[in-house]
Amino acid sequence: MEKKIINAENAPAAVGPYCHAVEAGNFVFTSGQIGLDPNTQELAEGIEAQTKQVLENLKAVLKAAGLTLSDVIKTTVFLDDVSDFGVVNEIYETYFNDSKPARSCVEAGALPKGALIEIEVIAAK
Repeated sequence: MEKKIINAENAPAAVGPYCHAVEAGNFVFTSGQIGLDPNTQELAEGIEAQTKQVLENLKAVLKAAGLTLSDVIKTTVFLDDVSDFGVVNEIYETYFNDSKPARSCVEAGALPKGALIEIEVIAAK
């Protein structure tokens, strides 16, 4: 199966040796995004701002692959503290509206750069 590496201009630079996403067949698998501002490479303040930034970063990665959030079929949400689940859900729902994908959510305990949330997605073309 042929795979295509995707790097988005409008998403934060990777904080390790990985790409933003990989397209394989009809699927796009994103790397986890944290709440880094793509212009400053700094984390947004607080769980609400980080959640919104994560979702904006994912939109940028998906756009580079020719997709949108409505093409997402599965998300995995990693939280530093599971007590943020309710706040994250409220924001998450505004981004996915009627096209809610399957989802897993886990408390990770520690995320890169001290992030409070990280989300990765699988999308279908």
